[in-house]
This record gives sequence, C-alpha cells and structure tokens, in this order.
Amino acid sequence: MQRRIIPDVVPEQQIVSLSKGKTVHDAVQAMSTHNIAAVAITNGDEELVGIISERDITHRVLACGLNPQATRLEDVMTDSPERLLPTDSCLDAIELMLTRNIRHLPVVNGAKQVIAMVSVRDLLEAAVEELNIELDLERDSAFAPED
Repeated sequence: MQRRIIPDVVPEQQIVSLSKGKTVHDAVQAMSTHNIAAVAITNGDEELVGIISERDITHRVLACGLNPQATRLEDVMTDSPERLLPTDSCLDAIELMLTRNIRHLPVVNGAKQVIAMVSVRDLLEAAVEELNIELDLERDSAFAPED
C-alpha cells in the first residue's frame, strides 16, 4: 500500500503560519505555544513563501548574534522551500527529506496555501505503523489454520 501524506500521515492539522514581516521572536512564541518546531511563512494571500524552523533560528539568528525581537522572518527564513502535495507518497517525502537534509516540509493545496506540515517524526511514525500492520498480517497468515 502506498501511503499518501494526506490523510495517511497527517489526517487533520491546524496550521500555524506567520507573515514574513513578523519577527523571529513571534515565530519562537508561536512554536512554544503550539509545541511545534517549524512555522510556515505566508504572504497576504496565505500562499507559502517560506519556512522557519528551530534549527534555522539557532543557526541564522542566535549563532550570528542577531536580536530575535528585531529580526524579521523574511531576513532569515528559507525562501521558496521544498513542498509536498497531499497526494505525494510517504516514500517521496522521506527521499526528499534525506537528500536535502530537511526535517519539516509544508504540504500545499492547488492554490499554494499551506494545509499541513509534515515532519520526519510524522513519517517515521507512519512507517512504523505500516510495518506493524504488515507484521500482523504475516503473523496471522503464518499461524492460520490450513484448509
């Protein structure tokens, strides 16, 4: 079975997004409040224009001595990030994450609006669930009474 990003990995999700004019401090507050590690950055039409993650903040803001309260997201975000479509497979997402060293990927609809954010952890949990299902099927088949 080829698992899709939506609904197999992230069936329903409230998206946390900020405009590119907000500050890094705003992003950190949003991440802390919602217990997430990445925020989608959008324009006035709610279209994805960037992403900022905890790792970005560590490397591009704190390590450079920038002030999070004065640094705008558009100055440190990843512009035009890689993205997924809802119909993309888990394997496609994992391959993209591994080859590009990415931990979070936004999922966009046809209007390029963010509808989900998928993480390596989400994909790992989906993969483990799939393996457990396959193991259960194999076990049931192995121990099924013969006709």
